[in-house]
Amino acid sequence: MILGFIALAQEPEGNIIEVEITDIDNGDGKMMIGLYSSEEDWLKKTAMSRIGQIKNGKSTVTFENVTDGTYAISSYHDENNNDELDTNFLGIPKEDTGSSNNAPARMGPPQWEDAKFEINGKSIKQTIQL
Repeated sequence: MILGFIALAQEPEGNIIEVEITDIDNGDGKMMIGLYSSEEDWLKKTAMSRIGQIKNGKSTVTFENVTDGTYAISSYHDENNNDELDTNFLGIPKEDTGSSNNAPARMGPPQWEDAKFEINGKSIKQTIQL
């Protein structure tokens, strides 16, 4: 009886989001990847975050135990390992960035509406091209 309880307790809860970042220019630094759960928090406060290692122009991370809902992902290549997105004096990123659905950054950051996606009862994969 106890063994059955232990097995149930170890089953993962929620969904899995696998994120693959491609077309990374070089292997310097690391990838910083944030998962956002609302338009209000978009690019301000992550629901979860991961740091990805870069190998052969790619980086892959996994978000586990994600509840059903609407999410968006933002990432940047922290080439100098300072844990910040470096920008110029106008606020334009000096380091490569990317978002879920490959949402475009036109005259500012990508919009929530372009980057959002639904997750509902199954695991998904998002591929982001830098």
